[in-house]
Amino acid sequence: MSRPLFACLLSAALALPLLSAPAQAGWLHSEREALECSDPHVLKRISSKFRHQAREVHHDKSLAIKAYDNIHQHRYLDKREDRLIARRYCGAEVTLSDGRDRTIWYMVEHGVGFASVGDNVEFCVSGFDRWNVYNNGCRILR
Repeated sequence: MSRPLFACLLSAALALPLLSAPAQAGWLHSEREALECSDPHVLKRISSKFRHQAREVHHDKSLAIKAYDNIHQHRYLDKREDRLIARRYCGAEVTLSDGRDRTIWYMVEHGVGFASVGDNVEFCVSGFDRWNVYNNGCRILR
């Protein structure tokens, strides 16, 4: 690829975030809010990530989330001019495959997936934050 063409493409790509919100809305992002707390896609993603965490961090290949109960939203921060990401903070009770019930806190962010497409889900199961990523007792996601 020639240098002038590369420079032109690069400057066009860098200018994309500078587009106004209405121009972006129709092309790069949908205007929908972050997924609901009880959305099956959110719960499936959490279950999958938890299985991976249990296997790789806690070295327990059989531990998994079996059921969700009392799913609730406790905070919603909408997208606006000074906050570009919509965030939904949720909580629930989960039953694990070992029979224990735990509290889970999670956050769904809209438009922050790969290349700003899709949603991101961060979660913390009480007692499973070995490296204190979400502070003591999952405080950051509460």
